[in-house]
This record gives sequence, C-alpha cells and structure tokens, in this order.
Amino acid sequence: MLNRPLANRTASRVFATLLVVIVLVAFWQVRNVLLLLLSSIILVVLVTTPMRFLQQRARLPRTPALLISLLIFPLFFLVLTLTVLPLLATQLATLSVRVNEGVLLLQQYWESLNATPAPFSGYSFAPPPVRDPVLDLVSLLGTSFQVDSQLITQVANQIFNAFGQVGVQVIPVVGGVASALLNTLIVIFMSVYLLTDPESHESGLLRLFPPGYRERGHEILARLDQVLRGWLESTVLAMVFVWLSTWIGLTLLGLEEALALGVIAGLLAFVPTFGTLIAAVLAAVVGLLQTPQNVGLIIVITYAISLVQSQLISPLLVADRIKVPPIVVLLGQIVATVFFGFLGILLAVPLTAILMVLVQEVYVKDILGDIDGTAQPLEPAAEAMATAD
Repeated sequence: MLNRPLANRTASRVFATLLVVIVLVAFWQVRNVLLLLLSSIILVVLVTTPMRFLQQRARLPRTPALLISLLIFPLFFLVLTLTVLPLLATQLATLSVRVNEGVLLLQQYWESLNATPAPFSGYSFAPPPVRDPVLDLVSLLGTSFQVDSQLITQVANQIFNAFGQVGVQVIPVVGGVASALLNTLIVIFMSVYLLTDPESHESGLLRLFPPGYRERGHEILARLDQVLRGWLESTVLAMVFVWLSTWIGLTLLGLEEALALGVIAGLLAFVPTFGTLIAAVLAAVVGLLQTPQNVGLIIVITYAISLVQSQLISPLLVADRIKVPPIVVLLGQIVATVFFGFLGILLAVPLTAILMVLVQEVYVKDILGDIDGTAQPLEPAAEAMATAD
C-alpha cells in the first residue's frame, strides 16, 4: 500500500495535469481574444520603444516620454500624407487595373502554349517580339509537356478558394469590415489599459506563479519583452528597407507603379516568405505589361532584396536578442495559419518567438536543468514544486 506522502504527491500531480488540460482547453476556446491581446501587447511595445529611448538618453520622466512617443506616430503619418500619399494613391488606383490586365495576359499566354507546336517538330512559327529568358523557359516547358490551360485554371481557382476559406472559416475575427473595426477598437482600448498601469498587470500575472518561482517568472517576462522588442524593431526597419529598395530597383527597371509596389512589398515584409512571394508575383504581373523583357530581373531583384533583409539586415539589427531559424518561422506560419487563420499568419513570427523562449527558459533550463549546454540541478523547478506542494 502506498504511503500517505507518496499518495499526496501523486494526487497533486494528477490534479496539476488536469488543471493544465483545463487551462489549455479554455485558452483554445478564447484563442481569438488571446490573439487580440497579443496584438495589443505588440502595439504597446511599439509605442513604448521610443519612450524607453527618451527615458534612457534624455532622462525624461515616464509621463512626458510617453506623451512624446504617442505624438510621434500621428506626426509621422501627417508627413506621409502631405508628401508621399498623394502619389501613392494615384499609383495604387492604376495598379489594380494593371494587375487585372496582367492576369488576363498571363491567361492568354498559357492558352497560347497549347496552340504552339512542340519544339523541333518541323513547324515554324514567328517568335514573340520581346523575349525574356524566364518566359522562354516557361514556354519550352509548356510546349514540351503540353500543359493544359484548363487544368491550370482549375488549380489556380482551388488555391484562391483555399486562401479565401482561411480567412472566413477558420477565424471569424476578420470576417467583415464591422468586426475588423470592432477588433481594432478592442486592441486600442486594451493597449491603453496596458500603457496606463503596466506594473499592476505584470504583478497580477506574476501572482499566478508559485511564490518560489515568481522571481524566475519575472526574468522570463523580461526575456519575452526583450524578444518582442527585438522582433518589432527589426521588422519595422526591415519593412522600410524593403520598401525603399524595391521602389528604387523597380524604378530602375522602368515600372511606372514602382512606389506603390514598393509600399506593398514593404507591408508584406511583415509576413516572411509568403509576403515576399505575393510581392514578387504582383511585380512580375505588372512588369509583364510594361517591361516584359525585365520580368526575370524583377523576380530576381524582389527575392534578392528579401534575402538581404532576412539574412543580413535583420540579424544585424537584433543581434542576440532573437534567434529564430527560418525553417521554424515557416513551420510556425503554417501551423498558425491552420489553427488561427489570417490573423495567425500575421502574428506567426512573434508567436513562434514566444514559444521558443518558453521552451528554452522553462523546459530546457528549469525542468531539464540544461543551462548553457551543461546539465544543472533542477533547483528552480524543484523549489517551485516544493513550494506549491
């Protein structure tokens, strides 16, 4: 028969396991609200970044530094409105027309592939007036394998339908304009509450930890804050870099809507991998109408800018504050899209970074006792469990 202390520990562990399962189920039921909370936390981090700079460098108190930080963003958008936005609005209006025309041209091009005789079959036909190596390779592959234009259309329709179902079926948070405005207001109000009294929210969260683990919990929260700030700073600067580089590169290639395409590429840089793919496709479609001889260069420049941003600019900006391997980011985007939909893919990188920090700090260091690759006694976790018992 089991002795009483062992039976008590077993019962405590079973109860703790059931409690964890119940908490996870509850989190899953309110996952959309938690994503909105994460969005508000990211907004707070964005606002408080210049505030901390003013506090550290200019030695300003928190309240004046916060007010100056809040004024920076409307002044920034006001300057953009008076300078860049008029030209950007004009280019965006024509860009939608260009994209539609480019899609129709691509469809006609694919349909013409089936009507073109196979190469080296004895037939002669006039080459297109403007040739591009990438388009020639696509034409050769299409004529060699007899690509069916109807099959391509069906596959494309299925892909677009899949993307449409992600935003409507998986997560209804962004299902309509009214709900999107309501969610924006919720994020703003939660951000205001977090900005006005951050200490009470942090102390309230730490009270959920066992007493012996609260100091360690404070360290983990500080690490999470550091990671989020590093990710946000690198992302904002990377978006600016992608915007300016794409604008300059596409302007040199002769695209009339280079500014609009640069802005779209900069905004889509917020979503790694998939954002670059969408930006490259849009630029290639527009380039097919205006400078078809440079379509290959447009794709190469778009991906080269993304490669420089992800492999050189971002690592230099964040240094040792955040290290997320590209394959982990890609897997995180796929998983976040499946479980959380459109908002999940937008927040996939911070979600992945937060999960990595929790695994490193709680599981690897505290539970496994592996600090800096060296096994250590499980003192923090053991003390916390002993205190909880």
